[in-house]
Amino acid sequence: MDASPPRRTRRTAAALGCCCLALVSACSAFGHDTAVDASAGRTARVGTVPLAATDLQNQYQKVIKEVLPSVVQIQASSDLGSGVVYDDNGHIVTNAHVVGNEKTFKVTTANTEEPLTATLVYSYPQQDLAVIRLDRVPDGLKAASFGDTGKVQVGQITLAMGSPLGLSSSVTEGIVSATGRTVSENTAGGGTGATIPNMVQTSAAINPGNSGGALVDLDGRVIGIPTLAASDPTLGGSAAPGIGFAIPASMVTTVAGQIIKQGKVTDSGRAALGITGRTVVDVNYQPAGVAVVSVKPGDAADRAGIRPGDIITRVGADDITTITSLAESLASDRPGQRTTVTYSRDDIARTVDVTLGEQ
Repeated sequence: MDASPPRRTRRTAAALGCCCLALVSACSAFGHDTAVDASAGRTARVGTVPLAATDLQNQYQKVIKEVLPSVVQIQASSDLGSGVVYDDNGHIVTNAHVVGNEKTFKVTTANTEEPLTATLVYSYPQQDLAVIRLDRVPDGLKAASFGDTGKVQVGQITLAMGSPLGLSSSVTEGIVSATGRTVSENTAGGGTGATIPNMVQTSAAINPGNSGGALVDLDGRVIGIPTLAASDPTLGGSAAPGIGFAIPASMVTTVAGQIIKQGKVTDSGRAALGITGRTVVDVNYQPAGVAVVSVKPGDAADRAGIRPGDIITRVGADDITTITSLAESLASDRPGQRTTVTYSRDDIARTVDVTLGEQ
């Protein structure tokens, strides 16, 4: 009789996921997929509670029934996206790239047959987040519950909810495949160009229309806002299956809370040098640094003596070759933090201490 242990099987993502932005680059610690045993009698950790595998289907249905009414479809001119009901006053959080330059929107909720109208409260492209508000709050509108991103674990089962390809109230399944990613959006793919730290990587597939929807754990809490998919340049920018990213819930609540209370974001928590710049290349046409185009008076770079025309090649321990790599280096820093910046002026390399400002 064979006494070897049963084989473990790896769960895979379903066919539909979130939105459709192209990934420029991602950095920070690598995560790993975690196998989940679906054999009868085994247990799996779902959110913070161990759950028998035979009960997973019931748990899926329970969470879907609880959370899906809080996920809406947003129509902005010819663009279609998703959103999450943030509070009982009709505030809805979504992606800045979903709202674009629009001010008014058509919103379809789980309890309304005809679209409702909504108005932009504030868009914050730097974090690819925005808040809109329903002009009329319908009966039965239900706010979602947001979780603590710091407790999200690799291998945790997640459900993606939204309107992929215009298919409203769609639900797909995957796992958290990594956390702590720093990801830069591609403006050519419809993104805002933002570099966003601490994103949740998921195996849920990414499709147009799921942007701004909900990535939910099996405790019924929103752990992220699905935002973009990785792309493979060799496939002409097509999305890489099973690699998607969501803005962490903690960041969503911080930004949305400020917008709702103050009408704008007053504390980004994001470090900045206080410059505008562009990527420069060497004699072999390879990216070689960031040329400073302008310096904000009184900000970090100005105080450190950095001037237009200087070429930044290093920040702290990070080599800087492109404007994206500069943004990624700063994404994990905090305002007020001290670091070093290496730059060249008249072909002479200089290194200065800099106290970072706020984005």
